[in-house]
Parts: sequence; C-alpha cells; structure tokens
Amino acid sequence: MTPIAGGAALNLAFGFSILTVISLIFYTRSGDQRLFLVGQRLSLTISFFVFIATFILSYQLMISNFDIDYVARYTSLETPIMYKISAMWAGQSGSLLFWLFILSIFATITVIQNQNKHHGLMPWVIITLAVIQMFFLVLTNFVTNPFMPTDADFVVANGNGLNPLLQNVTMAIHPPTLYLGYVGFSVPFAFAFSALMNKDTSSLWIQSIRRWTLVAWLFLSIGIILGGWWAYQELGWGGYWAWDPVENASFMPWLTATAFVHSIIIQEKKDMLRVWNMVLIILTFTLCIFGTFLTRSGVMSSVHSFTASALGPIFLSFVFIIMIVSFGLMYIRKNDLRSPRKMESFTSRESGFLFNNMVFVVMCFAVFWGTLFPVFSEAVRGTKITVGPPFFNQINIPIGLILLALTGIGPLLAWRKTSKESLIRNFTFPILSGLVGAAIFLFLGYKGYVVISLSLCVFVTATIFTEFARGIKARTNKFNESIFVALWRMVSKNRSRYGGYIVHLGIVLMFVGFTGHAFDKEKEFSLTVGESDHVAGYEFELIKMSEAERANHYAWISELRVTDHSGQFITNLRPEKRVYFHKNPDVNRRQPHSELDIYSTMNKDIYSIFSAVDNENGIAFIKIMVNPLVRWVWIGGYILVFGTMIAMWPRKES
Repeated sequence: MTPIAGGAALNLAFGFSILTVISLIFYTRSGDQRLFLVGQRLSLTISFFVFIATFILSYQLMISNFDIDYVARYTSLETPIMYKISAMWAGQSGSLLFWLFILSIFATITVIQNQNKHHGLMPWVIITLAVIQMFFLVLTNFVTNPFMPTDADFVVANGNGLNPLLQNVTMAIHPPTLYLGYVGFSVPFAFAFSALMNKDTSSLWIQSIRRWTLVAWLFLSIGIILGGWWAYQELGWGGYWAWDPVENASFMPWLTATAFVHSIIIQEKKDMLRVWNMVLIILTFTLCIFGTFLTRSGVMSSVHSFTASALGPIFLSFVFIIMIVSFGLMYIRKNDLRSPRKMESFTSRESGFLFNNMVFVVMCFAVFWGTLFPVFSEAVRGTKITVGPPFFNQINIPIGLILLALTGIGPLLAWRKTSKESLIRNFTFPILSGLVGAAIFLFLGYKGYVVISLSLCVFVTATIFTEFARGIKARTNKFNESIFVALWRMVSKNRSRYGGYIVHLGIVLMFVGFTGHAFDKEKEFSLTVGESDHVAGYEFELIKMSEAERANHYAWISELRVTDHSGQFITNLRPEKRVYFHKNPDVNRRQPHSELDIYSTMNKDIYSIFSAVDNENGIAFIKIMVNPLVRWVWIGGYILVFGTMIAMWPRKES
C-alpha cells in the first residue's frame, strides 16, 4: 500500500499545481484577495504532497522493497544504508523526484518568507514556481514514475545494487549540492518573470533575490568542486576536470550566474543594466534546465549521464518554451527595461563589471558550442566529430586568463570614472608585483601560459591585499583601532565587498592549482612482490599483495613503499582492485573497479591506481601519477565558500 500512497501523492501534487495556477491567474485579473490566499495555500499543498512522495520512496529504498522497479535497479541487500539513501538520486526517476523535492522546499520557503511583503510580485512568483513544479510532476507521474512496480513474473529476491562508482561518500553529497544550485535559480527567475509581468523593472526584484542568488551560486560552486573531487578520487584518470558534457552542463549556468552576481551590483547601486540582468537570469535558469536535459536525454555520452530515455524531447521543448516566453515578454517590455543611466567612462568600475560579464558569456558560448558540436555535426553530416579537452583548453585557457586579470583590475577602478592619478596610484604596486613575479618564474625556467597564469595570480593577490590594507589603514587612522579590530569591523560593515575579495582570493589559489597541471608526470608498469620502478624521482616497491572478501565486493590489495631519489621513506600506498557483485553467477554482472590511493602534500600528489591483477603469476599492474599543486584547487574552493558565506551574511547597519 505504501508505494501506492507515493504514487497517489504525486498525482495529488499535480492536481494542486493546476489549481494553484488557475486560482492565481484569476486573482491577477479580479484582484480578489481571497483567491490570492487560496493560491498561496494550494502552492504549499503541492510541496506537502511532494514531501510525502519523497519520504515514501526514501523509506522503500532503505527497507529494500524490490517490488518497486526503481528500488530493485539501484539497491541490493548488500548496499550500505548510506548508499541506499543516496540511490534516491542515482537513477532517472528518483533524481527527478529529488529535483522536485528541492524545488518544493525552495517554493515553500519563498511563499512563507514573503507572506507579508512583495504583494505585487508574489502572485506571478508563485505561478512561475508552480508551473516549474507542474513540469516535473508531469515527468514523475506520466513519463518515469519512481513508484512503478517491478515488471517480473517472479519474486525479486535481490536488486542490482548501486554502481560502484557511486559508492563513494562524495557522490552521496555532490548531486544534492549541485541540485541545490540548479534548483535555487528557479526563485530568482520567478521574481524576474514576475517583474516583467508586472512591468516593475526597478531594482525591487533584484533586492528581493540577491541572497537567493548567492545561495544558489554557492551551492552550484560547491557542487562543481565536489564533482571534481569525486572524479579525482574515484575515476582513476588522475584529473578533476575533463570537459565532459555533463561537467560542462553544470559549468555553463555557473558562468552566466557568476556574471549575474556581479551585474546585479550595478543595478542596485546605479540602476543600470536592466536588460542585461534579465537576459542573464533567463539564460542561467534555462541552462539549468538544459543541463538536466543533457544529463537525462542520452544525447551525449558521459560517465556522469543517465541512460537514454524519452525525456529528451520533453525537456528540450520546455527549454524552448522558457526562452520563447521569457524573451518574448522582454521584447514586449523593452521600453520599461530602459535604464535611466548610461556608462560615463571606459575607465570606471561599471565598465569593468560589464566587460567581465561579456567575457563570462563568451566563455559560456565557447563551452556550449564545443559541447554540442558533435550533436550538430552528426545531425547535419551524419558523422559525429569528437570535441575533446584540447579544443576546450585552447579556447578557454586564454579566456580564463583574461577573467583572472579582470578579477584584479575591477577593484582598482572607481565608480563613474577613474582619474589618471588614481589609475597610477592604484595600479602601480599590483603591476610591479606581477612583473617581479613574472621575472622570477622566467628565471626558474617556466614558460608560456604557466608564467602568465602565475604572474597574474601574483597581480590579483597584490590587488586584494592592497584593498584590505587601504581599508585597514583608513580605519586605524580614523578610529585609532588595532589592525585586527579594524579588519573585523571593516569586513562586518561591508561584507558584500570584502567577502567578494575573499572569493577572488580563493579563485586565485584555484588557478595556482590549475597551473600545476602543466607539470604532471605519469607511468604504467607491472610489479611482483619485491620489485620496484621509478616515476618523477620517486621509487615504488611492491612489498605486499593480499586479498579480502568484504560485504559487497572482493578486493586485491597492493602495498607500495614509496621513497625519494635519496632512498628516504615517503609513505605507503594501498590501491585496490575490486570486483563488486562477485558472488553473482553471471560473470557479466560482476563489476571490476579500481580503488586508488593518494598521498597528498601542499606541493604535489602521488596518485596510485591498481589497474589489473594477474593472480596466477602474482603480478600487479600499477599506474602512478605525480600531480603538482592539486591541493591548492581544494584550498581555493574552501576559501571561495568562506568568502561567499561572508558576502551573503546579513549586513550590519551600524
């Protein structure tokens, strides 16, 4: 009965979504306050039934009810409880329900948070959110229902189990975090759409969603970083970003959202870029839905994607409807969207922000084109042309370096116009720092993009510290405060500005980590116990190889003793070769998997993979990679998160 209740809850939620839209549309025409209150409560009812359905499916996954097809496909009796829970977003229908679940949480918060304010905006905000919920309810009710019974004429004693690649702590966290980012942009989009419908194109809707935007951007950023961490820790190819289509699907809305986060500052402060901000939020939300389409349509081949299904055309249709309706409404409201102010100078902070935004959008288009070019080529010529990392790196590395430079230039410009004297005074120290850095890196033998990237990192870091030093000096002189008190109060009174600078510092450190990729070394070799081989100045000796049977897999465990060129002991690495579902009599159902081991320092990572084993001859096939500066990517990610949390913390008025 419980699975039937789950399906019924989804049906009821779909019905209430229709009633919500109807009641609020009638309210916008009649102005009857009772209809608005009814619409509010109906929208909360949608979310209530979605919550019920989600909790029911979660419970069925935990108790391994294999009478439900989804449970049988993505869990087994041997699957640990944590991964039974994470199976909610491991498959097609469950992940769509989880998407809807998060959207319902956000919709509930939005309605409750704005019960007594923004009365002009809220009707169309709720209608927009209800329509998005309705779309996902159509999918989960009529296309891919997570409560479908198992299609078998026998009792299913055990399920297929979760893909070994997904049996990782990071993958239990990464998808929900990414979804919080994807879904979070529904709220800013709903406010933007409502502003267009109400002809209210002032900065009111911007002020209403500023913190929502930062929260969504933060979760999307964390999700992308966690995805890179998972790829680095689990996939065994030694990297964290491969320009995979599904990676790109999350990166594209991040680019436009980052532009939007910067651009709304100008509209708030100067009442400019009204059209641009509308375009950016529409593009960001559309790309979030488009990314969901890429993941689920089967149109792109990716290690991250779901199997091909009938969802592709439905998602693509929804994407086109969003764009046609939103941009059509923008065209109708073009006169209302005209900004009363114009750019006054090329050397102003406003122009710096705008140029920064244009570069973000250009990078987004480059990623979009490279991702979909194989699909276009196959449709036009009948042959699929593969676009790999070399293309993306060749296009996006120069663009990324321009963005890095703009990260340092922007804060040094003044609002409206920067005088010649200010330009000289503000830029002297950062530029000299960057040039000195470039000279040092050239002296050390670095070349090309490595020198440019690292010297720009020095330039931006100098800019950030200059801004902090200038603010601290002003407070110590004016209020006679100590340096630490001045720093604390300065950040407290302008959290948005200085939180943004901390975010920029995190991005600088991530660029340092990215640059280290130019020095990667790798080697594959085979060893028996007692043999050794060397890679990048390190010696690797196989001192032991053992076997172990565990709850849900069988493992061969190697133990490698690592020493440096002088024979000094560094660490022991224990990469494993595993076979999941090893007891299954069907050999084709057994899933081999390499569980790698990493020794990480601030300077470099030693990355070991147990590729294969020759059990008869006691031979282990090992792959070693030495990856410099990778830890700085993760440190930069932590600082980015910290800076964003400061920026979105409520402002201190006094």
